[in-house]
Amino acid sequence: MPLLTSYLKLCLFKSDPTDLMPSRSFSYNTVIFYFISGIIVEGLIADFADGSLEVSLRAVMAFSAVATFLFFHKNILLFQRVFTAIFVCENFIMVLAILCEVLDFWLITLHYEYHELVGISLAVFLVSWYLAIVAYILRRFFAYNVGKSLTLAFSYFILTYGIPMLFMDI
Repeated sequence: MPLLTSYLKLCLFKSDPTDLMPSRSFSYNTVIFYFISGIIVEGLIADFADGSLEVSLRAVMAFSAVATFLFFHKNILLFQRVFTAIFVCENFIMVLAILCEVLDFWLITLHYEYHELVGISLAVFLVSWYLAIVAYILRRFFAYNVGKSLTLAFSYFILTYGIPMLFMDI
């Protein structure tokens, strides 16, 4: 539980990812939770089969992106630590996204006129927060400046969300 608390502090920029040493079981549980939360969110947007496929594609792209990035930095030994830090924070954002979906459903049942504006605003906030977290993790591990870490975080986002989304539209 202390390790999870430290990772959740990372989502709030109050922990240093370089100090965190996840066990294999913690990393495996993080990936399992990633699949479960991702399938729930995607299942609320699309159907279960499409959601499951898209989450699987995102996971493959995430692992590939982290592995490729670390390969070019000649530091593949950081793989578990980097992907666990990103995935735990992404899982946290996914839980918030699920709550946003519930809020949107509730606002629709109340016939709230601006429910779409609320939903879009929350989505922009969560994506921005996610990009900031990934940039923070990369900055802490590799001592990048803010601009380079944000560029890499945005690239990671496009690889892990954009490409699977485009594939699903085909």
